[in-house]
Amino acid sequence: MQIEVNAQKRTKQGTGASRRLRRGGKTPGIVYGGNQPAVVIELDHNALYHQLRQEAFHASVLTLNLEGAKEQVLLRSVNMHPFRVEVQHIDFQRVQADVKIQMKVPLHFINAEQSPGVKLSGGLVSHVMSELLIRCLPADLPEFIEVDLKDMEIGNTVHVRDLQLPNGVEAVLHGSDNPSVAVVQIPRALVADEAAEAAEAALAPSEVPASKQSAEPAAAEKAGEKKPEKSDKK
Repeated sequence: MQIEVNAQKRTKQGTGASRRLRRGGKTPGIVYGGNQPAVVIELDHNALYHQLRQEAFHASVLTLNLEGAKEQVLLRSVNMHPFRVEVQHIDFQRVQADVKIQMKVPLHFINAEQSPGVKLSGGLVSHVMSELLIRCLPADLPEFIEVDLKDMEIGNTVHVRDLQLPNGVEAVLHGSDNPSVAVVQIPRALVADEAAEAAEAALAPSEVPASKQSAEPAAAEKAGEKKPEKSDKK
């Protein structure tokens, strides 16, 4: 997906200038890297806010249109207001076609409903990770990585090294690290109920709580009671 971001150069800097920009519906930002000097910029806030709501905007090589001059960039940082829907500042980094980049990309989990652990055993999929740090050339950057769960059984775990990454893409790991991505497991509440039932079934009659022993005969006696017949009055 090709996403273009329109921006203009900023002539004034500082806290006061940035505050005035925001009041005027603009967002201050900066673009840096690529063996070129950093340039302070401003962007239309509403257009930028709607672009930020797209998942691909956060994991794609973007085209920054800076007053007609276009260059390839990555989104590197976004500062949001603590409680208002307001983008306070944004950072972009220039990319070079022959230099590898590191980027976090979202994970898309598919076929969970078809997995034996979910479909046949009533398990639930727990997503341990929602995004993955990868390294690749800009042209190979994927918008997302699929995690196929169709063969997952109860107790199975998908690790990072199990993922089928696109050509030219590698996960950024340290040494022998192989973190978990997702696991299929029985819901905790169901496990607790089954354990309680098994423990109760294993108790000898003398070990059954007195409250239960007295409750059962009382219930049986009550069930066998007959309602008194009404006498006929003449």
